[in-house]
Amino acid sequence: MSKDSLESAQVAARPQATGTPADAGDAGYSKDLKARHVNMIAIGGAIGTGLFLGAGGRLHNAGPALAVAYLICGVFAFFVVRALGELVLYRPSSGSFVSYAREFLGEKGAYVAGWMYFLNWSTTGIADITAIALYTHYWSMFTSIPQWVLALVALAVVLAVNLISVKIFGEMEFWFAIIKVATLVGFMLIGIFLLATQHKVGGQTPGLSVVTDHGGVLPHGLMPVVLVMQGVIFAYAALELVGVAAGETAEPEKVVPRAVNSIMWRVGLFYVGSVVLLALLLPGSVYSADQSPFVTVLSKIGVSGAGDVMNLVVLTAAMSSLNSGLYSTGRILRSMAMAGSAPKFTARMNRSQVPYGGILLTCAVCVLGVGLNYLMPSQAFEIVLNVASLGIISTWVIIMICHMIFVRRARAGLVTRPDFRLKGSPVTEIATIVFLLVCLGMMWKDPEVGRKTLLLIPVIAALLVGGWYGVRRRVSKEADRELSELTR
Repeated sequence: MSKDSLESAQVAARPQATGTPADAGDAGYSKDLKARHVNMIAIGGAIGTGLFLGAGGRLHNAGPALAVAYLICGVFAFFVVRALGELVLYRPSSGSFVSYAREFLGEKGAYVAGWMYFLNWSTTGIADITAIALYTHYWSMFTSIPQWVLALVALAVVLAVNLISVKIFGEMEFWFAIIKVATLVGFMLIGIFLLATQHKVGGQTPGLSVVTDHGGVLPHGLMPVVLVMQGVIFAYAALELVGVAAGETAEPEKVVPRAVNSIMWRVGLFYVGSVVLLALLLPGSVYSADQSPFVTVLSKIGVSGAGDVMNLVVLTAAMSSLNSGLYSTGRILRSMAMAGSAPKFTARMNRSQVPYGGILLTCAVCVLGVGLNYLMPSQAFEIVLNVASLGIISTWVIIMICHMIFVRRARAGLVTRPDFRLKGSPVTEIATIVFLLVCLGMMWKDPEVGRKTLLLIPVIAALLVGGWYGVRRRVSKEADRELSELTR
């Protein structure tokens, strides 16, 4: 049956199908996530190791202009999550953008969106368990335990939390986010106090002179700032979790706009504000990639135990990221499995209404990461981090393409846009897509890691094409069955 026939039937049937999910993958979920859970999932998605750990190396390379890079990337990240928020209010779905890709791009679009997102989170999961193992080694009592063992233990703990119930997941994310926000607020208060009192940090008086006396805003020129953009985008990855979580909350029309709108000021306060403070307290050259910049500052003013506290926080951020990855890929894979483009077992749910099949598949890939930690402990983190960036950029591009088509159909009178909207369509979507693709292309300037990552694109494309030919008959069969039910 043709894609157009299926779309027409879905549009025609939706008003009469009250109470029936438009996406078969949405059936069977509980609605146990409350407003505070979704709000904190949004915060947790915006604040992670990309800020707590990654900002140090980026400040060293790019200087104070890193704050501008965070601001620019934050604006485009807001456009993406605002577009997704509008789609969520049009039709909440735990399949999120994969479900919207199915509606607006067809099954091939949903297939690519789902598997690229799976690539993102499964490789991010490997990065997370690697980071957890590295952070745990910070404490001497754990140094004798092999890195791969710590990685396996972390994976087992987070897997258990995810399989119990979505409410437990929400509570865990809520408290993870509270820890991260409290730490950032505490640091910013300390930083503001140091600036106001002109208290010396590492032998230097904080203020604008720290910037002007060490090469200005662009100490190494513009190119290093451009090159860190891709890493900054990865720091914002997980903002799209709001869309997935909306499928398991009872009142998405109230919860989602509040969560999405709050993202912009949180990005401005926590990311841009923190980096500005860091740049005013110490020269960029003092920071390094192997230490949290917050630990660097606190150690320079003699705060005892700063390293232990911050290490606990970045450990929490990595656990939060792994927790979110298992949650989201479980829901996305179930949506795909119900359409025939993912293995059938990933559609299975347990008694707690958790799609355990997809979660276990993601864990299986993460177990491969445990093996990578065993074979290449020093390189595991960097390898998977760059592969994950391909997944997140493709996911954001697909969200914007879906939104453009959605707006076009709304103007044609086929669908109705909610009051909560992304402004300036299609210019906003096109500008975002161009920006993301330029950031991806700039990875070529990094011959050590970025260029090798880009060379993986043809390999991933070949795997996607081969996989599509393997599932297309099952997808077509499921589409025919869905069409027959819609038109019955």
